[in-house]
Amino acid sequence: MTRGISGTTRLVGILGWPVEHSLSPAMQNAAFAAAGLDWAYVPLPTPPEQLEDAVRGLVAFGFVGANVTAPHKLAVTAFCETDAPSVNTLVVRDGRVLGSSTDAAVLEGLPRDAPVILGDGGVATAFARALPHARRFSRRHEWPPDVRGSDLVVNATSVRDEVLVELEPGQTLVDLPYPETATARAASTAGAHVVTGVEALLAQGAASFELWTGLPAPVDAMRSALGFPE
Repeated sequence: MTRGISGTTRLVGILGWPVEHSLSPAMQNAAFAAAGLDWAYVPLPTPPEQLEDAVRGLVAFGFVGANVTAPHKLAVTAFCETDAPSVNTLVVRDGRVLGSSTDAAVLEGLPRDAPVILGDGGVATAFARALPHARRFSRRHEWPPDVRGSDLVVNATSVRDEVLVELEPGQTLVDLPYPETATARAASTAGAHVVTGVEALLAQGAASFELWTGLPAPVDAMRSALGFPE
């Protein structure tokens, strides 16, 4: 159970446009409660033209930090201290806003000798930094994608109803949109290993939690909040 907000509650937010669909508030508030922290995680709907003001506002209002979601992951790099080309996590420290990306945390333990990335937005950029040897495909550049010979395919597009690639047994799909896409359903039916967008959210959320708090993430509580089976 989450704690009530008081005058001593420390705040973390999520900047995006829109953010109403995000599962992060439920996940992170469950994590703060499980860790015994008087912290709260709140949605911060942020139109693109107000992004710089919103980042400054984190400092002004004493936020510990924030997550950054679409469409701001690339643009926010101009308003924080970072060497990352895409940022999904902000940490406010001594009046400074430090940016990093935990988006690719889900890659731990997955095969990635011959990866392919679909998409060219903020999250695709984060995965490309983690997988510099990946082949990349997007509708604005090279399309359709060729996943022959790949061991890992990262779907970092927002496409839900179209099967973008056909996978085979022995291949792994990281399907970042949630809920499940047509690409993920087809891959599962074909016998490929599918890592869902909610699993990716859990991995990046746990990594962000640890950056803000300095504590190990209570992953079981976070999994439960996201509806994973016990």
